[in-house]
Order: sequence, then structure tokens, then C-alpha cells
Amino acid sequence: MLQAGTGTGERGQATVELVALLPLLAVLGFGVWQAAVAGQAIGLAGAAARAAARASALGNDPSPAARRALPPRLADGLRVRERDDGGVTVTLRIPAVVGGGALASTSAAARFAPQTP
Repeated sequence: MLQAGTGTGERGQATVELVALLPLLAVLGFGVWQAAVAGQAIGLAGAAARAAARASALGNDPSPAARRALPPRLADGLRVRERDDGGVTVTLRIPAVVGGGALASTSAAARFAPQTP
């Protein structure tokens, strides 16, 4: 009498299925990691814009203030632009988690009223 799952054609089936799923799980894991990195970059772009706008409102150079608000990996591709209305726009690259380089870029703007010391 043969029992279910003991036929010679089904030997190692679970192993084959696991090996077939591993690349999919790896891609899914990298996708979640990339989404977390992108979310962090978007949030930190806003923080850098506020820091730069604060420095600009006090009459200081906004670029170093924005750079201090970011981790070194995000500060590498930083661009700070002062606008005519007294605001500041910060643009930074979203790093790719695989292969290096940049996946995309994000920007944020902020403005504070000019302050007198």
C-alpha cells in the first residue's frame, strides 16, 4: 500500500519549492528596505529644509545647516537653493540599496521670516 507523499516523483518537492521562492523573498526584502530608505530620505529632506531656512532667516549660509541635518550618505548629493521669497529649497538623492548610486531625488522647501539679532 502506498501512502500519500511517498512516491518517488515527489521526493525533494519541498526543497525545490523553497529554492524557487528564495529569489522572490530576496527581491521582496530589498524592496521593503528601499522603501524604508526612501521614506527616511523624504522625511530628512524636510528637516534639512527647515534647518536651512532657519539659518537663512538669521542671515547665515543655509548649506552647512542643511548638511548638518543629514547623515553623510544623504548629504553627498545635497543641493540648497535660496528662493526670491526668502525661502530655501533642498534637493537630495535617494540612494539605491543595491548597486550604489541614486534611485531618485526628493526635495523640500521651507521659509522662515527674516530674524534680526
